[in-house]
Amino acid sequence: MKRVFLTGASGCIGHYVAETLIARTDCELYMLVRDPTKLRIDIDARPGIHVLHGDLRDIHQYEELLSTIHCAILAAAAWGGQQETFDINVTKTCMLMHLLDRQVCEQVIYFSTASLLDREGNVLKAAAHMGTDYIRSKYDCLSQLHRMPVADRITTLFPTIVLGGDETKPYSHVSAGLPEVKKWVELARFVSLSGSFHFAHARDIAEVVGYLVENPPGGDRRYVLGTQPYTVDRAVSELCKYLGKRIYFRIPLPKWAVDIAIALFNVQMSPWDRFCLEYRHFTYPDAVTPATFDLPVYCETFSDALKERGVFPNSKTDD
Repeated sequence: MKRVFLTGASGCIGHYVAETLIARTDCELYMLVRDPTKLRIDIDARPGIHVLHGDLRDIHQYEELLSTIHCAILAAAAWGGQQETFDINVTKTCMLMHLLDRQVCEQVIYFSTASLLDREGNVLKAAAHMGTDYIRSKYDCLSQLHRMPVADRITTLFPTIVLGGDETKPYSHVSAGLPEVKKWVELARFVSLSGSFHFAHARDIAEVVGYLVENPPGGDRRYVLGTQPYTVDRAVSELCKYLGKRIYFRIPLPKWAVDIAIALFNVQMSPWDRFCLEYRHFTYPDAVTPATFDLPVYCETFSDALKERGVFPNSKTDD
């Protein structure tokens, strides 16, 4: 029986990954959780589910267990506070990989972020010196993966904009704010903005993870997770159609107008925010979904995302 070690199980993606592994596999699952009260998973659903009440900072305490693990899924991340962010996202994550036994471990599934990549899939050097603490920590960890004893077993996942969450799972940052789009649609439908992006629902991410656990890849072990690319204008058009709002015209919003608005309203922007505003097109070649592996896709369109989040139109036709 395959033994799987999961960090970050109490987060949005982690909840979906844990549920998928519990439902679709017979693996022996070990979940490292700092606060078990945040874990909303039925740990009695079947035998072989273990909750380890602990902190990634103390990962050395699990050295004996980690030496028996066949697959480690590293989804835990710290977001704020420079010392904690680099300690968790770099030092302790790398330490965990060092504690795995190369003779036993088949695969490490490491969660990075697509924000580190340019449009050709190469690492953005700007992330190293302009990124937030989170972005820079992810950059640092990614740059160290080739030094790990299990380097040739590491599958790196680069999620794009993450959606997901419900009454039994924490919402992702974007999904938490998704209902607010109804407040902005009246203005957004008359403005044209340059920009493009992908998104991925955490349930679809978990489908891919479940497949990779059972089918460790060979060759290229880097996957960007996301739907087909959306332009900002396409997303707004789909939003308006979904909410029954007509678009009579659109005024292109030039960069100088955005700069004036930022100055006028005294919007505070970090160097990384400014870089993203300038870069605009965060799209990537060969982004994958569950369909890439002949699996069903849960959330494929922006309309699917709105419906799944519980954002519904007030009426079918509305001006």
